[in-house]
Amino acid sequence: MPNEQLYREIQTLERKIELILSDNQKLREDLSQAHNENQVLKSKVESQMTNISNFQNQMKISKLVNNMVVGGGDSEELKVKLDGYIKEIDKCIAHLAE
Repeated sequence: MPNEQLYREIQTLERKIELILSDNQKLREDLSQAHNENQVLKSKVESQMTNISNFQNQMKISKLVNNMVVGGGDSEELKVKLDGYIKEIDKCIAHLAE
């Protein structure tokens, strides 16, 4: 009888071990999926931050243009300033792309 009881206990332990191993594998898969999702979300956040930055730059340029009074002789000065701003923005974008 002690052998039968020992045999049943061993079988019970084996079933429990199989369940634990199965749960462990599922948790590993879930963790891997969470890591992948985290990477995708980080990439989206970075993209959105870039879009926000670009939008803010556009708004700044728009405000500058709206604040400047364009007269007959001022248009050339405005063009030069805008060209300077555009060059500066292009430098910033190139720097961010690195």
